[in-house]
Amino acid sequence: MKIKNLLFIVAISLFAFSCKKDNKNDASTTPTNGNGGTGGATTPPTVINYSITENFDTGTKTGYAIANVTLSTGSWSFDNALLGNLAADLKNGAQSVRMKSGAISMNFDINGLKTLYIKHGKYGTDATSTWQLLKSTDGGTTYTQVGSDISETNTTLKLDSFQIAATGKVRIQIKDTNPSTSTARINIDDIVFKGTGDPGITVGVPDTNPVDTAGTTTPAASRGVTVGTDAPPATGDNSDLLFGNPSGATTSAVTSADNYLIDQGYYVESYNNTKAEPNWVSWHLDNSNTTNQSARLNNFAAFSGLPTGFYAVQSTSYSGSGFDRGHNCPSADRTSSTNANSATFLMTNMIPQAPQNNQQTWANLENYLRTLTDANYEVYIIMGSYGSGGSGSQGGTTTSINGGKVNVPSNVWKVAIVLPKGDGDLSRVTSSTRVIAVNTPNINTINSDWTKYIVTVRDIEKATGYNLFSALPQSVQDAIETKTDSGS
Repeated sequence: MKIKNLLFIVAISLFAFSCKKDNKNDASTTPTNGNGGTGGATTPPTVINYSITENFDTGTKTGYAIANVTLSTGSWSFDNALLGNLAADLKNGAQSVRMKSGAISMNFDINGLKTLYIKHGKYGTDATSTWQLLKSTDGGTTYTQVGSDISETNTTLKLDSFQIAATGKVRIQIKDTNPSTSTARINIDDIVFKGTGDPGITVGVPDTNPVDTAGTTTPAASRGVTVGTDAPPATGDNSDLLFGNPSGATTSAVTSADNYLIDQGYYVESYNNTKAEPNWVSWHLDNSNTTNQSARLNNFAAFSGLPTGFYAVQSTSYSGSGFDRGHNCPSADRTSSTNANSATFLMTNMIPQAPQNNQQTWANLENYLRTLTDANYEVYIIMGSYGSGGSGSQGGTTTSINGGKVNVPSNVWKVAIVLPKGDGDLSRVTSSTRVIAVNTPNINTINSDWTKYIVTVRDIEKATGYNLFSALPQSVQDAIETKTDSGS
């Protein structure tokens, strides 16, 4: 009896343990965020979605001969294809692809692509033709067709979607299947890439500069800013200086010439007349700012609104220096209107930035922050620089350019507060709010991975002497400014 009773007790115990173990994995169990609550599970990380548009408005190709074309998303191969801007070209913007028995192919890969949207139609009164969408997962060595052949009968742009569902890297090709003797042409425009995670590509045209050692380039005319209804509000939620004035900049040209406050409508900055560049630039970013209502204008110009006696950096002041005209507030963060995009090309928004720092590391960070807004977040950003002495494409350390008038910073930094879209932004920042802080050396040998340069906000404050989030309660500042972001 004792043995039977013992076996019965053991069996009951094993059954109870089994039930308890199963319950820990039950789908009804409430997970927590690690800050308390029931259970010990943690909430899975948020999956970030991206949406990237190639509108074909930034490149130039006027002939059908095969050639590579640099567009906003990267390099594309055009074979029997060009960028057309005639009245007969179906286009949403300045131009679109015009293809005749040829193909356009990406020379780069994109990660995590789920769905592709393509606008298409036939050119002018040309005959009906046929085209295919293909994808490659081996860097363009081999391609497989996605979906069925498309019979092109549309006389206006039609939008079609294609399911890609790639788990890794993929690139696409659009191929006209007509015989080489055919004269029928097809227009392709506004390819939209939608996927999850980091797409691994940088959107935008680098701010490279012409070599002008002879000084023959004529500077563009100076201009101011036209502030439209798409500009952020001056105060309150979504305003560019909501979280405080980091350096206590003022509008006194006499007492604050090197900490001069300029409100450019689409961003706010502290300008340093001695260095001829911003100390910092602050702006708010959400998906209403990146609607692609304006192409990248590239209309670099001196700012006409500087006080009398300030040195005005010209559009050609960086020419031949080995440094890019590096935006503080990026062009791609302000595409809601031509007014918005034009404001970013004022030279008071620029620093001499090492090309690899600007075109790779910094561009990758900027693109990542824009993917957050595609996932229904809003971001408050402050970017700045400090020190003297950077290394551009010509090698060596350079402390100034433009005859000593423009300082070359040694470091370029950025901080960003990330919030789900909503109202009452100041009050919504808590000790658990995500804050990204990055500090990079201004050198051309920099790593393209911005996450390798993550620091704390306090690290940047110590280097600059600024109080970056002064509008927040001190207890909240102490919490968010001392933690290091994971970078994902």
